[in-house]
Amino acid sequence: MPLYRCAIRKGLSTEDQRAQIAKEVVRIHCGVTAAPPSFVHAFFQEVPETDLPDGKTAFVLGTIRWGRTDEQKAQIVGDLSRSIAETLGREASEVGVVTVDIPSKWNMEGGELLPEPGEEDAWLAQHNA
Repeated sequence: MPLYRCAIRKGLSTEDQRAQIAKEVVRIHCGVTAAPPSFVHAFFQEVPETDLPDGKTAFVLGTIRWGRTDEQKAQIVGDLSRSIAETLGREASEVGVVTVDIPSKWNMEGGELLPEPGEEDAWLAQHNA
């Protein structure tokens, strides 16, 4: 379910860099939340500079399942900002990252609604059997 939309200034990134960023999105999100890697999605869009917030060369909007702590969200934002900046050879201040909480009942994986926070183990056991 977590979906990360990565808008990067046109001409700034290569296919290899975008692949590296996608791996980092999965690594960071799963490392913080323990979500299964197959649930994490990242997609990329090259955009003109005018479509980015002032002073940014990349901007990531992460829609994540409700229930993450403020500390978890801050860690995701900080780690993604630093990782993307490093991959692109930019300053971390040039990369904007925000997360938006989405209720579990608005999300599906494999055609099934995602569980509420705290019910993940039972849900995964039922769906991985």
